[in-house]
Amino acid sequence: MTWRIPFSRRAFLKSSAAAMTLAVGPKADASLVIPPYQATGVRTGEVTPTSAIVWTRKTANISRNRDGIVFTKRGKSEEALKTPVADIEGACPGRAGEIRLRYAPEGEFKHAQETAWMPVDEENDFIHQFALTDLKPDTKYWFESTTKDNGRALNSIDGRFRTAPLPDAKTPVRFCVMTCQGYPDRDHREGHPIYPAMQKKDPAFLSLTGDLVYYDNDAPSAMTADLARLHWQRMFSLSRLRETLGKVSAYWLKDDHDTLSDDSWPGRSYGDLTFEDGQKIFRQQAPLGSDSYRTFRWGQYLQIWLTDGRDFRSPNKMPDGPNKTIWGEEQKAWFKKTVSESDATWKVLISPTPLVGPDRKGKNDNHANAGFQHEGDELRSWIQENVPDNFFVVCGDRHWQYHSIHPETGVQEFSVGAASNSHAGGTPGRNPKYHQFHKVQGGFLNVEVDRKDDQPRIVFQLCDVDGNVSYEKAFLRPST
Repeated sequence: MTWRIPFSRRAFLKSSAAAMTLAVGPKADASLVIPPYQATGVRTGEVTPTSAIVWTRKTANISRNRDGIVFTKRGKSEEALKTPVADIEGACPGRAGEIRLRYAPEGEFKHAQETAWMPVDEENDFIHQFALTDLKPDTKYWFESTTKDNGRALNSIDGRFRTAPLPDAKTPVRFCVMTCQGYPDRDHREGHPIYPAMQKKDPAFLSLTGDLVYYDNDAPSAMTADLARLHWQRMFSLSRLRETLGKVSAYWLKDDHDTLSDDSWPGRSYGDLTFEDGQKIFRQQAPLGSDSYRTFRWGQYLQIWLTDGRDFRSPNKMPDGPNKTIWGEEQKAWFKKTVSESDATWKVLISPTPLVGPDRKGKNDNHANAGFQHEGDELRSWIQENVPDNFFVVCGDRHWQYHSIHPETGVQEFSVGAASNSHAGGTPGRNPKYHQFHKVQGGFLNVEVDRKDDQPRIVFQLCDVDGNVSYEKAFLRPST
């Protein structure tokens, strides 16, 4: 099925903007504001050369609740538990109805494809994820998400993404990686400064690498499923996040705080919120496929691996040894097999937690800690023996930036740092045995893959929150 626009796209956007100004401007007539809306925006994930997942959600109001109740105390709060979620600052309550998607390569809007109308309801938080297939490789796509209520199509927002190039294409690629974004310490009312800074880099994709919300650290603590969903609503309805994620696709990873609570593992609970609840909610809120660990190819030069460090882990308090794991045996076997089979020039593991570190004393939750040293040694040794020259680890979780080289195995790791300056900290300090670079600041990692002097090149840039490069390291390979 195709969709034909009855007039030019420029005129369409101009008229839509005018209608929106009329409806929500300073002197808006409330009778002109027709629900429903999409206050939590749109997101695209799991992009391949021929497929993508577009996330949509139908909301009852045109924007987030900016004047709602603000809670500042963490932990169990009877007041927060008794307060309707819709009355809390940042809330974006959903509304039942239908959603449809229209999409096409940019410039081919007159022949856009159209999905069926899909129902959304409370059971899935009024969300629908559209799995698009048969797309064109290395192509910029436009899409439009439209909601319907009582048989009428009422509200549309658009977005964009780029598909990956084919595995044999010698295509330059740029991408950004971020992690650890708290709500009260975002350093700007409309969202963390890293989002416009990353968007200015014009990346092909982003990786959002865990701790995207903090159920236990940001008030009101998410001790119920409804409050957990509130954390996602208020964070991702911020205009800076909506703007960036509506224009750039992302690969989403979870960690402890956006699954349940600090250093959590399966079987744990936080108030009335169980670990299983957290797993389900993350899958609702992030555009994901069926697997929590996966790999993606972006042309001849680049392949990335995204690992899951929560679903398969042993309890942190379990004594270390060959049976204690973060990844689980199936994920480890998949990782070794797919890395060995890859002919990509550069191989990058994007992990929610560190593999090299070093981490601060007292932590016992990742492969850089003594609590999981056996599996950490296993993985680092395997990397040293099998992919010593073209493999890199990029990690989230730590709130400081660094470039480390493991002194025994030579495994290299870049820590992207927290998403804001006020969230940075916690480092044990610079360790000359490991660190090539170390700085306590917020920011993100920008990675560029291209050719220089006819040689494949990968460049890692640790950027501050405004996108300024604080540290850069480039690597070259023999021409292929």
